[in-house]
Amino acid sequence: MSDAAIQVTGSAVDKLQQLGKEEQNTGLNLRVYITGGGCAGFSYGFKFDDQVNDMDTVVENGDVKVVVDSLSIQYLDGSELDYQENLMGSRFVINNPNATTTCGCGSSFSI
Repeated sequence: MSDAAIQVTGSAVDKLQQLGKEEQNTGLNLRVYITGGGCAGFSYGFKFDDQVNDMDTVVENGDVKVVVDSLSIQYLDGSELDYQENLMGSRFVINNPNATTTCGCGSSFSI
């Protein structure tokens, strides 16, 4: 695994800061995880979590923390977390160099 683990773009940091203020809880972490399923084999998941487990990888960018469990980090190592607003809507997106194929919407992948 690289030292970077997962990069977080400025737009993702801005959105996470905004969401923390809206929830009146700036201590919430964004948990990024992988689940089986989706049209390409694996799916990305995102949820807010106030817990950090012993085996989690924590990426800090200012006051923003992104947390990835030990199983998911092996699939996400070297990835970039971004936040995009476009015709498909607004959403967090993973740009994953480990993915060999992705689905059309970008929410699932295979390795």
